[in-house]
Order: sequence, then C-alpha cells, then structure tokens
Amino acid sequence: MRHNASKTLALLAMLLLPLAASAHTGADGGVHHGFTTGFLHPLTGADHLAAMVAVGLWSALAARRAWPDLLWAPLAFAAMLLAGALMGLAGVQLLAVEPMIAASLLVLGLLVATRIHLPAAAAMAVVGVFAVFHGVAHGHELAGEQGAALTLAGMVGATVLLHLAGIGLGWALRHANAWLPRVAGAAVVALGATLLSQAV
Repeated sequence: MRHNASKTLALLAMLLLPLAASAHTGADGGVHHGFTTGFLHPLTGADHLAAMVAVGLWSALAARRAWPDLLWAPLAFAAMLLAGALMGLAGVQLLAVEPMIAASLLVLGLLVATRIHLPAAAAMAVVGVFAVFHGVAHGHELAGEQGAALTLAGMVGATVLLHLAGIGLGWALRHANAWLPRVAGAAVVALGATLLSQAV
C-alpha cells in the first residue's frame, strides 16, 4: 500500500513538471498584483515549480537524518530567492539569468537522480546561487509595480510550500525502488535542457 502510494506520488510529480511550457520571464504576462498573484506565480511556471520541488525532493532523498538535514537547502533557496528578488527590484543586473535558471534544473535534476549527499554549507551554496537568479528574474518583473512587497510574500510562501511538497515526496521515496527518484530527476534534467536550448 505504501509502495503504491509512493509510486503514484512520483508519477504525479513527473506529470506535473512539464504542465507549463512557458519560459520564466513574463510567464504570467507581466501581471503582478498582490499576495494571491505572487503565490500563484511559482505554480504556473514549469521552471520554478520543478526547481522548488526538486530542492525539497533532493533534500529528503540525500538526508542522513531528518533534522536538520532536510531544511538546509530549502531554507537557503527561499532566503536567496527573496534576496535575489530584492536585487532585481533595486535594478541589479546579472548576466545570463535565463540560462542560469535552466542550468539550475539540470543540476538539481542530477542531484535528485544521484541522491548525492553534500555537507550543509555546500548544499546551501549550490541552491542559494541558483535561487538568486530565480529571484532576480522575479524582481525585474516586479520593478516599478504597486504591491511588490505583497507579491514577493506570496512567492516566498508558495516556494516554502513547494519545498515542503518535495520533502514529503522525497521522504516517501527514500525506501522505494531506486528508479523512481532517478526518473523524477531525469524529468527535471530534461526540462532544464529544453529551457537551456531556448535560452541560448
């Protein structure tokens, strides 16, 4: 029963990853108004949805113990996403934002597939760097708009929930067949490769 539930969750996650085929920037037509729109925004872009779920999934699959290993990477991603968004709002320009977002999916997908355990500092650094680029892209979209603070709060809230969903899925798959995490990781890698081919 537990195995079947894990299998169903994994297949559902893989089906959801490519739902939104649009690239990151402007995926919602540039319309950002308040908490609800900010909350929904990460759920409507395949790149953000996949990245945030993958961070939680990898954290759970690679954790040697539940506490605090499960939280280092998700907390770093959420914090640096916010920092990057504030940078974007302030007009900070980074090179290759879209290719770096696509590269984040390639790396995160490989981490999920291989279940590599990294020390906490390294895990936080890896996801944190990528999160900055995700955040800067959001910040540029929000620059000059009313209600940017509420929109960012919604985005961060959705990010945390997607991390938790990934953690729950990963924890359920820890003792499942090894191919399930590998297929999930491969799906994230494939999405990253597709987005990277469009960004370069």
